[in-house]
Order: sequence, then structure tokens, then C-alpha cells
Amino acid sequence: MNFDYAKDSKEQRPYEHYLAAYKELDPIEISERTGFPYDEETQMFTVHLMGSTYLVSFPDYEIHHVEDRVGIYPLDEAMNAKILIIRFMAERHMTLSTGKFITYHEVPWGEVYFRQFQGRCLMRFAFSYGNKLEQFQKVMEHLGAEKSTEGDCSYTLKFMDNLFVKFILWEGDDEFPPSSQILFSDNFAACFAAEDLAVVGDISINMMKALEKTLN
Repeated sequence: MNFDYAKDSKEQRPYEHYLAAYKELDPIEISERTGFPYDEETQMFTVHLMGSTYLVSFPDYEIHHVEDRVGIYPLDEAMNAKILIIRFMAERHMTLSTGKFITYHEVPWGEVYFRQFQGRCLMRFAFSYGNKLEQFQKVMEHLGAEKSTEGDCSYTLKFMDNLFVKFILWEGDDEFPPSSQILFSDNFAACFAAEDLAVVGDISINMMKALEKTLN
């Protein structure tokens, strides 16, 4: 599956920056901070992303997926996914959720970046699936997401271990356009910056659309 892969400095330069930082770190410290298991013999981290398992090498950051029923592997080739994970490994740490979900507005600096998140994620999600609820349901169940009760159709997706995203749709009709909400488990606010959460939404929707093509 062909995901958008950056060939310009907009994403290549940040990637190179985080790769240089990653190579200087202690892999055991990374594992303790992020919760990603590390095998000292193979020099590989195990990373779970949207239902699939990836083996990530240290210090080269080479990524290989483990074949599974999902069949689409964004961390292999999508530059925004590669940057998100290596930035997390280089700078951030895992914390546990209280079980609550929060809106983008509730994330620190979420108000500043909300317009970008609205167009990039909320509107795109609503107009992609607001009138295709059955297709959305098929994609989410293929990903192993858990059905929720909000809206006309909603699912909670395990994005990474201990990090969950809830996708909610309200169907459009002749009078009103479709609408959506995307909620994040409250530990996202500690694990990622606000601009990263827009990338989480973007990666997730790209995954949905890629899967939609294979499931039709």
C-alpha cells in the first residue's frame, strides 16, 4: 500500500534530527521509559501500532512488520508514522490512562492547533465516513477496535499499547452534513504534544482509507 512518503525537507529534516538523537541513547533506558520491550541479543524493540507488531532495530531504526491479518503496515513506509514513533522513543515516556477520554481542546496547546486538527482530522474523518457507516464499521472491526456507544457509530481503537483513540460519527442527512469527534485516552496528553495528536489522527485515517480499498 502506498502511503504518503516525504521526499522534501519538511519531514526529512525532523526525521534526521530524531534519528541522530535516537542513536545516542541507551536502548535499555528507551525501553524502560517507553514500555517497548527490547531484545539485547537481536537489538530490536517490539512496537505495537494499530493492531500490528513491528520490530525496530537499534541504533539504525530499521523497521520490519510481523505478518498478520491486518495486512497494512504504515510504520514500514509512512514518514509521519516513522517520525511519530522515533520522536516518542527519543524524547517522551509512557504513562497509564485513568480510563477517561479527552477532546483535543483539553490537551495542552490544543486550542492553538485546533484549527489544523479540525481540518486535517475531524472534517476529513466526517466526510470520509459520515455517510458510509457500514464501511467505517467494517474497517474498525478488521483492526480489532471495540465498539462504543457514542454518536451514530463509534469505535475505540488501540493506537499503541496503553494509548486509545475513540472515533465517533454522526451521520449526515438532507439537512445537516456529517460530523465527527475524535477523543484520546487522557494519557496521550503526557505522552505526546498537541501537534503529535494531529499526526495520530492523520495516521489513523490514512490507515482506514488504505484498509477500505482492500476490504471492498
